[in-house]
Amino acid sequence: MRRVLLVDGYNIIGDWPELRELQLTDLESARDLLIKKMAEYQAYTGTEVTVIFDAHMVPGLGKKYQNYALNIIYTREKETADERIERLVIEWKRIDTQIYVATSDFVEQRVIFASGAYRKSARELRTEMNQIERGIAKEVLQTKKAKAKTKLPITEEMAEIFEKWRRGKK
Repeated sequence: MRRVLLVDGYNIIGDWPELRELQLTDLESARDLLIKKMAEYQAYTGTEVTVIFDAHMVPGLGKKYQNYALNIIYTREKETADERIERLVIEWKRIDTQIYVATSDFVEQRVIFASGAYRKSARELRTEMNQIERGIAKEVLQTKKAKAKTKLPITEEMAEIFEKWRRGKK
């Protein structure tokens, strides 16, 4: 089953405290941080993530590009992220695809739910993201703790001596 998460970018930025605070001084950094977090989400969960930003914050024509293997869409002028999300839900809706939409816009949640997608509030996504970040940190720690294994049958003391030699220490 294909799992897809459509993220209303500015809605999430406006809801998550760390992003909301950052956007006041540097909107681009807030967008970049959200994209980075969604890349971690995608890598950890295997869910295909698309982040949609409204065009009113970025002048010019709408554009679509990939960053961190994520789809990132800036809507066209006079097109809202909500409109694009609704269109994507209709286009991608299939029996073998679960579509989730992350937004705290109540009207948008009702519309996408009526279209057959699942809703995920900004707070739910943030809670899930915090759990994922803890899981990643735990895995990194376990990897660091795992000792290098050798195929030579030597004692741990000898392995330490060889490691010191390898590093140039006496």
